[in-house]
Amino acid sequence: MVVFLDLFFLTFHTGLIGFVLFGWLIRRMQRIHLMTCGLILLSWVGLGFWYGFGYCPCTDWHWQVRTQLGDQVLPNSYIKFLLDRLTGLNWPAQVVDEMTLALFLHVALLSLILVVTDGFRMRRE
Repeated sequence: MVVFLDLFFLTFHTGLIGFVLFGWLIRRMQRIHLMTCGLILLSWVGLGFWYGFGYCPCTDWHWQVRTQLGDQVLPNSYIKFLLDRLTGLNWPAQVVDEMTLALFLHVALLSLILVVTDGFRMRRE
């Protein structure tokens, strides 16, 4: 069961990151994308108030599973985990965190602009 949960979190969390990065490209998904960005921001800041800025429940749960599989040293960032695993390099945590925040803020702002401008366009039609 633990191996299944590891695969589930690896697939789900990576898919969620992909959706955050590229979901704004699909017009009919733009509102869902914006809501997803809002939930992530709420988690990072709202839950982050108690658990530390950038807190992600998916990462927390996945790390609990990976610990049961024997991983003792896991990074704070799931994206660092992915980058390290995919490239075989040891990415600096601060660089990954700054890159993640910058990309997220750009994508979230773009999503907001697209949803708002689409709403204005729909009202004029």
